Amino acid sequence: MKQPGFFDVEERLARLSGLGDQLEAFSRTVDFEVFRPDLELALAYSDGSKGGRPPFDPVLMFKILVIQTLNNLSDERTEYLINDRLSFMRFLGLGLSDRVPDAKTVWLFRERLTQAGAIERLFDRFDTTLRNAGYLPMSGQILDATLVAAPKQRNTNAEKADLRAGRLPEDWQDKPAKLAHKDRHARWTLKFTKAKRQDDGTMPSSDLAIPFFGYKSHISIDRKYRFIRKWKTTDAAASDGARLREGLLDKTNTASSVWADTAYRSKANEDFMEKQGFVSKVHRKKPQLKPMPRHIQKSNAGKSVIRSRVEHVFADQKSQMGLFIRTVGITRATMRIGLANIVYNMRRFLFLERMNVSA
Repeated sequence: MKQPGFFDVEERLARLSGLGDQLEAFSRTVDFEVFRPDLELALAYSDGSKGGRPPFDPVLMFKILVIQTLNNLSDERTEYLINDRLSFMRFLGLGLSDRVPDAKTVWLFRERLTQAGAIERLFDRFDTTLRNAGYLPMSGQILDATLVAAPKQRNTNAEKADLRAGRLPEDWQDKPAKLAHKDRHARWTLKFTKAKRQDDGTMPSSDLAIPFFGYKSHISIDRKYRFIRKWKTTDAAASDGARLREGLLDKTNTASSVWADTAYRSKANEDFMEKQGFVSKVHRKKPQLKPMPRHIQKSNAGKSVIRSRVEHVFADQKSQMGLFIRTVGITRATMRIGLANIVYNMRRFLFLERMNVSA
């Protein structure tokens, strides 16, 4: 078999470019160097004066996390595919003879960012990039939340009761290995889905309630460009509506309208928005034991046309990125969801830039 030469690799990369390499488009459109100050601050790298092998470049490592998020990869699979795929190597600026970070190095890098709480600063840094590129939050904002699955825990009823009460189960306290694998922050909830028509053509009288374990991703997107502007991570059982008053509203949006579903309709939220200068476009709830008035039906239908745009964000994260929590604890879950939000905004930025070029 002929040994591959330099021109063979270049020819293969050229073919990948012709086929539409998304990572190459990322490299052209996103300036990853803007993340360097926040990465170095979070990682607190030494100047190398004490000797030893220098760490991998933080921007390179952050780009590895982007690859992971885009493709829903484990650390081990990430290491393998970086070694295997020319498109990954080109995106990272690695040659065939360059050293590739192993799975443990990737885990340690992400863990250091997680413990430093860097994901919020990294998200804000890219949001500043979007604003500088002219994508200011405009035309109001849309709020929603989605459930994000995590590995199910096999706990006894007594252990579940202790966790709900904020206590550490007694049996776990002297077993650090077991404790490290127990997620004390994820919660069970019920996920309601529309009932499907039965074989005889009739519709069931109630929707389906499916038990769900994990976390919840809360976001606020701007209506015009559909970028995620504010976000928050909670356990799956947390109320959607209460998050509205916890920093989920973007005060820099050029319009004051706020769209959301009925989960966000409450007197506390309406009063809060009025005091903060927002105009509520939140869906109204159906009166209990009464038919929905016709004018409210029409009003809700009109709001749904706008509010539905936020569903495309979650669909992109779950279908394209396979958003799922592999880690233990809400701190790491926040890191995972934050990365998914940054990468979604990168993909959206790439799409809008392409549209502007073709227009």
